[in-house]
Amino acid sequence: MPHHAGGPRPTPEPEPASLEAQAYLQDYAVLLEAVAFPSVVFDHRWDVVLANSAFDALFGGVRPHPTAMPRDNFLRFVLFHPDAATVLAEHESRWCLPMLADFAAAVERHGQDRGLQSIRRDIAQDPIMDAAYQQGLPRWIRQAGEEAVHHDGAVRPLWHPDPRWGRTDCRIVGETPRTLQNLGYSRMTLVLREARRAPRARTHGGLRTGGSGAHLRVVPAAEA
Repeated sequence: MPHHAGGPRPTPEPEPASLEAQAYLQDYAVLLEAVAFPSVVFDHRWDVVLANSAFDALFGGVRPHPTAMPRDNFLRFVLFHPDAATVLAEHESRWCLPMLADFAAAVERHGQDRGLQSIRRDIAQDPIMDAAYQQGLPRWIRQAGEEAVHHDGAVRPLWHPDPRWGRTDCRIVGETPRTLQNLGYSRMTLVLREARRAPRARTHGGLRTGGSGAHLRVVPAAEA
């Protein structure tokens, strides 16, 4: 049973074959829950294995979606959920493109993985997202530099539904112990900063700007 805020002691999904690994993840889930900031453990497909209550609180306001809930697959949430830009500020350049870069690297390492192939098909079926992947991503990497694709240490903006945080920034910290690495999992924590003193008006900008003229900002309109 996946972990939910206020629920019983979690059992991660999917369960590793080793009982010792299962016990480790159960104890690790308790450790994760003690962290005050949003923290999540996922596999190479970004399928979520564990997440804490702070993670649930950050994304608790998003509407249901059949395939792109943050608790199910974080990459799909960033790329495909219509509410992603309401939580992940500057969604296109600061969240979507770095995640697409990660995805491209994962495809190189695990090209035959069915889960990754499914995500690639969904990207191909979305004209704007496909333009981001094939045209916007290479251009963005050239402009921003190779370091921009790395998550660990990056400072990225977000909207927290709790007004005590509001429009703020988070430092992404990758902290994956050896045992998690051996299980094929990674951990990411979003270390929230104090809310900005003069927050800008909240927008719902992102890859989809609405209307017939919608296009990816990093791709010229004629190419999108």
